[in-house]
Parts: sequence; structure tokens; C-alpha cells
Amino acid sequence: MSKSNNVYKDAYNRGLRLLDETKSLPSEPELGALLGVSRTTIRTILARMEETGLIAWNKRSKTVLRAPRPEDFFPEEETDTLSQIIERSFMRRLLAGGAEAGMQINELELAREIGVGTTSVREFLIRFSRFGLIEKRRNSHWVLKGFTRAFALELTEIREMFELRSAAAFAALPEDSPVWADLDLLEEEHRVLAREIAARFNEFSELDERFHRLIHRASHNRFIVDFYDVIAMIFHYHYQWNKAQERERNEVAVGEHLAYIAALKSRNLGKVDAACRMHLKSARHTLLTSIPDRAALPQP
Repeated sequence: MSKSNNVYKDAYNRGLRLLDETKSLPSEPELGALLGVSRTTIRTILARMEETGLIAWNKRSKTVLRAPRPEDFFPEEETDTLSQIIERSFMRRLLAGGAEAGMQINELELAREIGVGTTSVREFLIRFSRFGLIEKRRNSHWVLKGFTRAFALELTEIREMFELRSAAAFAALPEDSPVWADLDLLEEEHRVLAREIAARFNEFSELDERFHRLIHRASHNRFIVDFYDVIAMIFHYHYQWNKAQERERNEVAVGEHLAYIAALKSRNLGKVDAACRMHLKSARHTLLTSIPDRAALPQP
């Protein structure tokens, strides 16, 4: 499915929720600002709403005719959130450019490429810039400062602090918590991937991201969960720019995840701590060895 389709479907579903709150929709520019997408996407949304009898659209007038029903929404599995779409496109652009220090990022071009509003892209870049990887320049331009070994060491240190705390919180959750069912499903996905690793080893990074995000959600700490977005982004995408021994590396990581899951299910804090530390040590080594010499010096 194309990026533009994901953007459109996510924005359409969010637009449907606006119909419950008003008798008429605002102007196209206002809708674009509300939903964070381009006017072209807004017009496509309005055309579908009119076609399905949700609104009467006559130039500037957009009268709500009925409330949306469940069947009006696109299935959740067909949509990504706007932030996920921007994040994915941003990281793909970095990877395509070699992620080298000094690489230029134009927020207008990025917004046009994804099919979203420039405000949404700017908000994402501002949020991402807090961690020192990119810096704002004039005329809607940003520059990549470089992913250094020093930055990677700081990142892994914070990740280890957060995850050890989150893993202990996870093991202490009550038996009727829904996260245990989520963990069971992830365990089965890991077992299937382990059996089929020769053909599907490149699917590990997405599974890795979902597994660690589940653990961090157990912390019930908004700052840990929010900061993990950046940690996950970098660890997730470093697997894609470092292809050396990818299958062997991912096979080892799947095994470590299964041991980690078994420790969590045991609820033994000593086993949880040991499994967590062993896996994070491997992840640290993999990240550090993936950083090429050309990334060693940041852009001043």
C-alpha cells in the first residue's frame, strides 16, 4: 500500500470523527490544518464523504447529513497514524541519502513527498531535533549533524535504564492484564520467524520494535514511552542500514527475545534482569559496529 493511501485513509478516519462534533465542516484550509494533510487529500476525503451520503458538499458548504457508522471507517490495519507515516518517510529519506553528516532535509519537499501538511512535518522535525541529530537552518531547511559513536553510547545507556525498569514493571503486572495475551501472540510470531528465518530474516526489525514497545508500555510512564519513540526509530532503522551478517544477527536476536519472553513469564525478577541485560548488551554491540567511520564526526 502506498504512503499516500495510508495518509489518506488515516486522515479520512479522523475526518469521520469530526462529523460527530459538528453540523457542518469548516473550509478546506481549516480541515487541512486540523487533519495535517494537503488540500488535495482533503478534497479526496470530501468527495468520498459526499459519495457515501455523509455530507452534502456544494462549494464552500459542507453540511453533515448523518453520523458515521462502523462500516464507513477504513480498517485499522490499513492505516498508520500521521506521526508513524512521517517518521517512516523521514528515516527512509535518511537511509536513501546514506545518513551522512551534513545531509540536507527540506521540510517542504518531505511534506510534498508524503502528501501531508508542512506543519505536521515541521512539528515532527522539531520533536526529533531535541535529541541532537538534526539542526534547523534557514528557509525550512534542516541539516543532519551525524550519528556518532558518542551519541550511540548515550542512547544505549538511556535505553538500558528505561528498559530494565519497564521489564521489572512488566513482570509485576497482574495475571489478568491484557499484556500477557499480547506477549503470547508475540512469542508465537517469534517462534514462527525462528522456524522460517532463512527466508524471512528481514522481518525481524518490525517485530523487534513491537516487542520492546510492549515492554515499555508496562512502565506507565509517559516520558519513558515518549522517549522510546526516538530510541525505537534509531534502533529499528539501524538494522536496515547495516546489512552485514543480517541473517545471523537477527537469528541470534530472535533467540534472545524468546529467552527474554520466558523470563518475563516466569515473573522471576532475577531472570528478567539477566535476560534483559544480555539482550541489550547484544543490541549495544550491534548498534556500535553498524556505525561507519564516515559518521564518526558530527557536522558543526
